[in-house]
Amino acid sequence: MKHFTLEIDKDGIALITFDSPNVTMNLLSTEALQEISEWTDEIASNAAITGAVITGQPNAFCAGADLSGLGAIFSEVEKLDRNERAAFLYKELFQINEIFRKLETCGKPVAAAINGLALGGGFEITLACHYRIASNDNPKLKLGLPEAMVGVLPGGGGTQRMPRLIGAMNAFDLMLQGKMINVEKAHTLGLLHDTCPAAELIEKAKAWVKANPEAKQPWDQDKYRIPGGGPYHPAGYQTFGAASPMLRKNTYGNYPAQRYILASVYEGLQVDIDAGLRIECRYFTKLMMRPESRNMIRSIFLSKQSLDKGEARPAGQSKGTIDKIAVIGAGFMGAGVAYVSAMSGIDVAIIDVDQAAADKGKEFTATEVAKRVGWGKMTQEKADSILNRITATTDYGVMGDVDLVVEAVFESRELKAKITKMAEEVLPKTAIFGSNTSTLPITGLAEASQRPENFIGIHFFSPVHKMMLVELIVGEKTSDYAISRALDFVTRIKKTPIVVSDTRGFYANRCVMRYIEQGMGLLSEGVKPALIENAARMAGMPVGPLSLQDEVAIDLGYKILKQTEEDLGADAIKGPTAPIIRSMIENHDRKGRKNSKGFYDYQPDGSKRLWPGLSEFAPKSGLAEPQVSPAYIKDRLLVAMALEAARCMEEGIVQDPREADVGSILGWGFAPYTGGVLSYIDTMGAAVFVARADELAAETGSAYLVPELLRDMAKNGETFYGRFGTAKAA
Repeated sequence: MKHFTLEIDKDGIALITFDSPNVTMNLLSTEALQEISEWTDEIASNAAITGAVITGQPNAFCAGADLSGLGAIFSEVEKLDRNERAAFLYKELFQINEIFRKLETCGKPVAAAINGLALGGGFEITLACHYRIASNDNPKLKLGLPEAMVGVLPGGGGTQRMPRLIGAMNAFDLMLQGKMINVEKAHTLGLLHDTCPAAELIEKAKAWVKANPEAKQPWDQDKYRIPGGGPYHPAGYQTFGAASPMLRKNTYGNYPAQRYILASVYEGLQVDIDAGLRIECRYFTKLMMRPESRNMIRSIFLSKQSLDKGEARPAGQSKGTIDKIAVIGAGFMGAGVAYVSAMSGIDVAIIDVDQAAADKGKEFTATEVAKRVGWGKMTQEKADSILNRITATTDYGVMGDVDLVVEAVFESRELKAKITKMAEEVLPKTAIFGSNTSTLPITGLAEASQRPENFIGIHFFSPVHKMMLVELIVGEKTSDYAISRALDFVTRIKKTPIVVSDTRGFYANRCVMRYIEQGMGLLSEGVKPALIENAARMAGMPVGPLSLQDEVAIDLGYKILKQTEEDLGADAIKGPTAPIIRSMIENHDRKGRKNSKGFYDYQPDGSKRLWPGLSEFAPKSGLAEPQVSPAYIKDRLLVAMALEAARCMEEGIVQDPREADVGSILGWGFAPYTGGVLSYIDTMGAAVFVARADELAAETGSAYLVPELLRDMAKNGETFYGRFGTAKAA
C-alpha cells in the first residue's frame, strides 16, 4: 500500500499506520480511501488478525478529506444530463460511508490511537472505530468536524455518529460552527474513551483491543438510547425546537450546509444508523449541487491554499527567507505587524520618534503573549523568547542588516517620503521597503525612493493579528524580486497574500469604499440606520457599513478625504460620503470606536447603540415613507462592491479571479457563502447581474454604471473564471 502500512504482532493485532508519502499532513484522497477498504477487508477475512489499531505518522493522524479531489467529480458531473447528476454524485459520495460502515461492522475490535490532528473525514474514521484514545501531551492536537466552515457537511457519517455518541445538543455546537476542540474537551464530551501520553498510546490501544474481542458500536447494540433523547423524545424535542430558530438568527438562511446538517441529524436520529447514513448522503449530494458550496470550496479552501503557498510569485523568482525586519511607526498597525512577525520567528526592530512610543508598540506584544500564557496556550518561556525578538528603539541604525522594512506611519505623503529617505540611508541594498498605506498610490510614494525597484506596497488590514489578508501593491517600477521577497515575508507570517496593481485605494479599499458609500447613501436618502445595518448582515456581511466605518476610524476616512482632495482637487470627490464624514469630524468630533463616538455610541461594557444624531443626515423631509425592503438594500450593497471588483479586473488592478474572491472574503468579509465578489457575479450570471445593475443605475446614479468588460461578458455568456481563469485557477 502507498498510504498505509500494516504490521501484525504476536497477539494478532494489526497496527495500521496512515503515512502518505511526500506530504506534511495525511488526507483522505480517493486512493487512500480505496486502501482503507482493502485493509478493512483484510481485517475481516484474515483469521490471523484478532483486531486492529489505527494510528498516523508521528505527531499526525489525518487532516480530513482531500477536497481538491471533488474537482474531478464535479468535472464528471458537468458532462452528464441534468437528470443524471444527482444519482451519479450520490453514488460517488456514498462510498466513504460504505467503507467506514464496513470498518465498524468487520466483526473484530478496532481502536483509533489518535496522535495528531484529526479533522473532518480524519475524525470521522475514528468515530467509526470502537474505541478512541488520544495523546494528551501534544498541545497542537485538535479534533472536530469543521466542514461547515468551507460550505460542506460531514459526509463520512459524522452527522450520524457524533450525535449518537454525545447527543444532538453537543453535536450541533461542534458541527454547525465547525469547532475544533482539544483532547481534554473531547474526552469530557465523550468523543474519546481515554487519553494518555503519546509514548503509551499504541500499547494502551492494543491492550483495549485484546480485552474486548466482541466490541460493537453503541448503536449496533440492543437497547441503545440516544444521549439526551431523539427528536421524538421530550428532552430531545427541546433541543431541536430551539436549534432551527437559533440557526436562522445566526446565518439568515445564507448557509445551506448548516441547514442540511440540522436536517441530517433530525431525520437521521429517527431511523437506524444505516438509514441515517443514506439520509446524510442525500443531503450531502443536494449540498454539492448548490453553487454556495462549490464556490466556498473553491475560494475558501482551494484558492486560499494556493495563494498561501505563494503561487503569485513571479516566474523566475525563487523562494527565500525573511529573518529580520524593521517596522517604522509603533502605532496600532505597526505594533500588530511587529507582533505577528515575532510570533513567526522573525527578529523585529520597531522604531518611532521617541522611546516611549516605541516601547508602547512593543508592549502590544507583551500584552498579547501574556494572554496566551494565561489561557494555557503558551509557556512563559516561549512568551519571553517572542518578546525578546523585538527591539524597541528610535535609532534607524538598527536597520543596517534587515531583509525588509514595513513603514506604518499615518496617511501623509510628506511624512512617508521623509521616512523613506531616512531609512534608505542605512538599509542594505537588497532590502525591500514596504509601505503599509491604505490608499495612497505606491508609484507616487516611490518617487521619494532612491531605489524604486525595491519599493512595494504591503497593505495590512486592521487588526493585523486577526485579519488574514495582505495586499501587495506593485508600483510602476517595482521589480519581480521585490514582489517575491514580499511574498516570502507574508507567507512566513502565515497571512494570505494577493498581488495587485497600483491605483488609489488599490483593490480591497476601492470595493470597501463602495460598501460604506452606499450605506451612507441610504442614510442620506432617509432609510433608517438600523434597517441599513441589519439588511447588510442579512446579506452576509459581518458588520453593517456604518459599523465598519467606525471600526476603520472615521478620522482615518477624513484624513484620506483631505489627502485625496489635495491630490486630485475637491471636485474629484462625489457622492454622500464626504459631507457626512466631514460633519462627523468637524462638527461632532466623532472618530469611531477609537473615541467611543461614531455612527454608534460605545459603552464601557462593550455594548453599542446607533447614535440618535444620525437623523441629521436624513433628507429635510425626514425618513423615507415607506421604507425600502431589506432585499433592495442587499442588492444596493452587494452589487456596488461587485461592480467595483469588475472594474478592477477590467483595469488590470486584479488579474486573477482567485485573488479577487479570496481577497474580498478575507479583506472585508464579503458574504462568504457567495464564494467571493466575482463568484457572486458568475453564479448570478453576467446578463442577470448587468440587468440588475442597470436598474439600480437608473434609480440612483453613476455608482452602478456597468463597465464594458461586464457588458461584453453578458453578451457572450462568459464568466470571470471562464474568461480569466488559468489551469491554476480552475
